[in-house]
Amino acid sequence: MKRFLKWLGIILSALLALIVVAGIGVYVVSGSRLNRQYNIAVKMIPIPTDVEAVARGEHIAQSRSCMDCHGPDLSGDVLLDDPLVGTVHTANLTPGQGGIGADYTDEDYLRALRHGVGRDGKGLWIMPSHEYYYLSDGDTADLIAYLKTLPAVDKQPGENRAGPLARLLFLTGSLPLLPAESIDHTGPRPTAPELGVTVEYGAYLTVGCAGCHGQNFAGGPMPGAPPGTIAANLTPAGNLSGWTEEVFRQFLRTGVTPAGREVDRSWMPIDSTKHLTDEEISAIWLFLQSLPPQE
Repeated sequence: MKRFLKWLGIILSALLALIVVAGIGVYVVSGSRLNRQYNIAVKMIPIPTDVEAVARGEHIAQSRSCMDCHGPDLSGDVLLDDPLVGTVHTANLTPGQGGIGADYTDEDYLRALRHGVGRDGKGLWIMPSHEYYYLSDGDTADLIAYLKTLPAVDKQPGENRAGPLARLLFLTGSLPLLPAESIDHTGPRPTAPELGVTVEYGAYLTVGCAGCHGQNFAGGPMPGAPPGTIAANLTPAGNLSGWTEEVFRQFLRTGVTPAGREVDRSWMPIDSTKHLTDEEISAIWLFLQSLPPQE
């Protein structure tokens, strides 16, 4: 019995040592990636100041989920707060105390939007720049024009902290904590289609949808979401197979399915999609209907 207990103690001590070493490795490797410095050569574009551009920029901010993360007044919010996962605060985009609006230049805005990199050269946490990267020059310029007109709100965001679970998921590719890692920072700009009720413009508008629904829009388990959180299949073989365009339009405006079920707004951004114009929704519908059916 003594020999058994002795060997059991040795085995447990060895396992504990391995866990400690693995934990240190996770923190070292994840820390290296989280603190990586990016040297971005930003391609400048002219930023307008006219009323029409600012109004268009506000529409883009509303329909592209800026308010979902940064709050209704874009003064920042707590996006995540969990002891194991960590804490993520979104930036105060206004020129108020604690905000970036007073100091950000056009170059800073472009670096953040298109490259996911802040003024300090580090990647911005959970900033969906891999989606904004595809915005046309016109839409990007109008969005920046709008952000530069925000009224000041005094709010100091807290410090971001990556917990052990977030670091582990980050290293295994299950949590896209740094979208800057997935962007081709030196490649040619994507070509944006002309605005209109077309399949091509619908594809342009749904770039952000692929983050949850998958690149083939067939749905499935959502990256970074709790187990059992399933994104709908948006192809003609999936959840929309019995819907009409008008039903689809009403769903994006209200978040209620034809069966009367209200979708979970913490995952489906109805507060953003309700701002889409009729023409934009028609283009999205055309694109989804053009997809190959996927089970």
